[in-house]
Amino acid sequence: PQQEDADEAEERARILEDMVQLKKLAVDYMHPELPVKTTDAFACGRNYFTRPSAEDDEEEAERQLILEDMAQLKKLAVDYLHP
Repeated sequence: PQQEDADEAEERARILEDMVQLKKLAVDYMHPELPVKTTDAFACGRNYFTRPSAEDDEEEAERQLILEDMAQLKKLAVDYLHP
């Protein structure tokens, strides 16, 4: 049997690595139900809107104003339709 030189061995190793990556990609595509494995600490970021220190008093006050406006508009609409 003929022996490979260093260049052929490196090319063979690169091809095998590409095949492993393509197989992983194919498995991920064909089985979306499998969990995603990651080691990146930044993949799960902090949600600004659900943090404990977030102030929601302003949102609640604005919500109350909107509900009051809606109640007044509803009363006006009822009064208009039923004089």
